[in-house]
Amino acid sequence: MKAVIYARYSSDNQREESIEGQLRECKEYAERNGILILQSYIDRALSAKTDNRPEFQRMIRDSAKGLFDTVLVWKLDRFARNRYDSAHYKSQLRKNGVKVVSATESIADGPEGIILESMLEGMAEYYSAELAQKVNRGMRENALKARSNGGTIPLGYRLDEEHRLKIDPLTAPVVREVFQRYADGENLRTIIRSLNERGIRTSRNYPFRHSSFNTMLKNRKYIGEYHYKDVVIPDAVPPIIPKELFERVQERMKKNQHAPARAKAEEEYLLTTKLFCGHCGRLMIGESGKGRNGTIHRYYKCAGAKRRLGCHKKAVKKDWIERVAVQYTIQRVFQDDLIAQIADELVVLQGAEDSALPLLRRQLADTERGIENMLNAIQQGIFTSSTRQRLEELENLRAELKSSILQAELERPQYSREDIIQWISRFKGGDPNDKAYQRQIIDIFLNSIYVFDDKLVFTYNYKNGSQTVSLADVFAAFGSDSRAGASPK
Repeated sequence: MKAVIYARYSSDNQREESIEGQLRECKEYAERNGILILQSYIDRALSAKTDNRPEFQRMIRDSAKGLFDTVLVWKLDRFARNRYDSAHYKSQLRKNGVKVVSATESIADGPEGIILESMLEGMAEYYSAELAQKVNRGMRENALKARSNGGTIPLGYRLDEEHRLKIDPLTAPVVREVFQRYADGENLRTIIRSLNERGIRTSRNYPFRHSSFNTMLKNRKYIGEYHYKDVVIPDAVPPIIPKELFERVQERMKKNQHAPARAKAEEEYLLTTKLFCGHCGRLMIGESGKGRNGTIHRYYKCAGAKRRLGCHKKAVKKDWIERVAVQYTIQRVFQDDLIAQIADELVVLQGAEDSALPLLRRQLADTERGIENMLNAIQQGIFTSSTRQRLEELENLRAELKSSILQAELERPQYSREDIIQWISRFKGGDPNDKAYQRQIIDIFLNSIYVFDDKLVFTYNYKNGSQTVSLADVFAAFGSDSRAGASPK
């Protein structure tokens, strides 16, 4: 007889050693019965409840080649825990002249053997269903006690001894920073670049991307809510984010959900995501259209008016409102006493503790432990293409973290008050008609503009930076935008 061995473990209370035990007992059985073992098929950490097992499927395909006549398993539940799958694949093997033999269960070839085999398969399926039921019941009990049920731990938290979430003092400041910066109007691209340049990683040790924030900014655990399926427990998790800040972020995400790209066609709308309707609070969106004589008109229109949601705010001309935004920002911000005040606040902010360095050091320690674990596995003979790839990833990550730590320790820039004043003052002499200059002024210093029928309300990116200007004063200084009162045809 020529046989192959099929071995499997599903990871529920089993480890790599269970594979070694299965192979050993199957080989001993083969020696006692004069069976020649040709090779072994092994699936690791895969349940027999499903037939989606790579090595199992390869064995079924290989049975058609006529190279072996027996599949040797430690127990029948290694082959399948589902009676349908067991019958289906045993039938397929029989067509190829192959039978399944258990090394530890004595089953005769007669009718009694068929009954015993069916009973063993039924018990395996029952055990599998019962185990799933127990697992679900246990996970629900965990949920009712606000304990973690596995999965990725959100950035800013770690697990305590009872598997409950507790605040991680190293990563929680990063979460607060992200929420605050986003709520204050900063775009995700800038936040992502800032975090990655500082070497800060996600909870899974990857660089930040836009997708990193899809769940993070909506995760209600950050305000203390615990969720698992239909279980919702308020105030069950230590909150990292105040509810008021969380709601501001949700509101901005809703507004930006349908916000257009800043560049529309070949024209750049500099106030995209910064210009709001004073009537309904919605974003004003860049639009363009042709007049009767073929002239292209560009303007900003309230999203509520555009979608006919009950707002009747008239559109404003693009060039006019952008020129007003730049000129009033220049007049308001570039005053010597205000520049000195901003510089003083930035110097104080610079002296605050850098939360990135402790986090980087801990990530490096975690990475070092991961490398040590991989090397221990290799020394025990577990060396596959996946092992090699993961070891290379960890070594590359270690090099990146060491570089980031060195940069943070030795090259963290410290600007003096005079440096900051000089940097801000250099914008005084720019050309207000230059697009690049306009973009810098709006991006760096302007937070938002609310357009009312009789006034404009400016908010700037510094403490107490707000200004209200009547439209009568604006018209006196820059002319009227009334030609944009009606949308082009």
